[in-house]
Formats: sequence, C-alpha cells, structure tokens
Amino acid sequence: MLLAVAGFASQAMVRSADSLLPQIAGDFGVTVGAASIVVSAYTVVHGLMQLVSGPVGDRVGKYRMIAIATALCAVLVFACGLASSLPLLLAARIASGMGADVVPYGRRQQVLGRYMSGQIIGQLFGQAAGGVIGDAFGWRSVFFVLAGLFAVAALGLARELKVNPLTRETAHSAATFASVVADYRRILGSSWVRIMLLAAFLEGAFMFGAFAYVGADLHVRFDLGFTLVGLVIGSFGVGGLMYAGFVRQLFTRFGEIGLASYGGATLGIAYLMLAVAPTWWVTPLAVTMIGLGFYMLHNTLQTNATQMAPDARATGVCLFSAALYIGQPVGVSLVAPLIDRFGATPVFFIVGILLPALGLWFAGRLRHRKPI
Repeated sequence: MLLAVAGFASQAMVRSADSLLPQIAGDFGVTVGAASIVVSAYTVVHGLMQLVSGPVGDRVGKYRMIAIATALCAVLVFACGLASSLPLLLAARIASGMGADVVPYGRRQQVLGRYMSGQIIGQLFGQAAGGVIGDAFGWRSVFFVLAGLFAVAALGLARELKVNPLTRETAHSAATFASVVADYRRILGSSWVRIMLLAAFLEGAFMFGAFAYVGADLHVRFDLGFTLVGLVIGSFGVGGLMYAGFVRQLFTRFGEIGLASYGGATLGIAYLMLAVAPTWWVTPLAVTMIGLGFYMLHNTLQTNATQMAPDARATGVCLFSAALYIGQPVGVSLVAPLIDRFGATPVFFIVGILLPALGLWFAGRLRHRKPI
C-alpha cells in the first residue's frame, strides 16, 4: 500500500505539468512549445536516473532507495512552486526528476495491474489537479500540494522500513562502476532486451509526445477553462483504472499478444477521435480510451521487462524505465515546433497511425520470441 502511495505521488508529479502548460506559458510570456521544456527536461533526468537507481537498488535495497528518493522529492518539488522564472522552474524540475519481485511470472501481469492502481490514480489526480487547483490557486500551488504528498509517503515508507523486516533485503556486494557496467553489458547482450528497450522508447515518444499537448489543444481549440481541461485530461486515469479493474479478465481473454495488438489499436482510434473531434464533449471518451489502450500495451511491455534479467531485476526494469522516460522528451521536443506552427491535430493523426503499428510490431515479436 505504501509503495502504491509513493507511486501515486510520483506519477502525479510526472503528469501534473501537462495541464499547467498554458498557465506556465502565459505567466512567463513564452509559447506552449517553449514551456513544454518543463515536461521534457523532467522526463530526461527521470529516465537517466533509472540507470543509477536500478543497480544501487539491487545492492542497497529497493525499499530503502525508494524511501530516500521520496523524501528528496518532497523538498525538490516544493522548490518548483517557488520558481520565479522559466529557467528556475526548469532547474527545479530537473532536480526533482533526480529523486523520483517475488511474484511468479504467470501472475505478474495481474499483480502489476493492481499495484499500478496507485500510479494510475496518481496520474488522474495530477492531471486533474493541474487544471482544477491551478485554475483556483495558480500553477505554483499544484507543486506545493504534490510536495506534501511526497512528504506523507516518505514518512510512511521510513516508518515501515524501521518496523517491517520484510523491507530489509539481504545485503549484496557494494555497487561499483565496474560491476554496474558489467551488469548493463550482460543485459544488453540479449537481442530480446534490445527489442524491449526499443519498444519502450517508441511507446514513450509516440504516446506522450502527443499526449503532453492534449490540454493545450483543448484550451486553444475549444476555449475550455483550465478546470475543465484538467478534468478531461484526468479521464486518462479512468481508462487506466478500467484496465486495472479488469486486468485478470483481459489477460485471460487476450493474452499478452492480444493485449499488445488491441492496446495499440485502441490508442490509434482514440487519437484519431481527438484529431477530428467536432466538439469538446467527445474528448473525455477519447482520453479515457487512451488511458485504457496505453495500459493494455504498456503493462504487457512492463511485465516482460520484469523477466529481462531475473537475477538483476531492478537493473533490468530500471533500464526499461529509462528507455520509456527518455523516449517521452524526445517525442515532446520533436512535436513542439509542429504544435506551435500547425496545432495539435496533425500530431494526433500521426500518432493515431504509429501507435497501432507499434502494438502490432511488438505483438509479432512476442509471437516469434525465442528464449533469451
């Protein structure tokens, strides 16, 4: 439960800026495309830090690593709310990005789905709060609320670390640069791992390169207030909760190959709906479908990532997460000039084609997968 709370706070921070981009842009006198650097820079650092936290977590203990990082985030996210300029906000977001497996494989899809409920609700809260709280009290207040969430999670994790022996893993050898490099070299030697990392990178670039601008598009195209923008974007979490609630049935019915294929198809349909939406009330349904489709595809990828390196699972999963999070700012940055010049509609059309293609490609790789 406490890990889910930490995941809640983390994902709320990751996605909260999506709804705030128009406000941040207006406050600092820049375009939405320029303001999007607070999204892309955060995810770059967040992704790169996975390469460090994974090997360290394998050796000093994953739970301890999470507790320390959560406490750091409480301080650094608070600093985001104090930023007086876009460069200072960027610096604070970069700093906060630096802070932020005993289940049989056959059940891992379901268990990850249940754990991800905390993350999904966090995304829903972050996206909705970015609009609702930001509209009522200003964008800075959103970061202060998130800092409070991190503080609560950190206190709970610290207490559990002190009283619960299950959180204290068997000691491993100390992490050294040579041992970390050796771990990564061994893991990256697998062709299946390289396929997984490419899929994660492309998923992050396609999915969030477009999704980061949904809120700005709703504000510009349909003249929605920030409160309504936040609520519409928050329906992404509703789709995620639908997946988490029915993950066992979906996995039994479609299997991993079907989830990858149908997840990509659902994403494609949803983004095309956003592109041609004649009125704003179509968009909550489309965003809900994006949430459902994303978790159908992403949880399939993530479940396979847990098996990439069973003897160094934290390192393998963090390598997967790094690919996902580095893909996001690449997509956001590439899309920014198109958004400023042509708007979001062409971008939604493009990803509406690319995401189903990605789902079908990965499903094909799963079907023909050979042992590692």
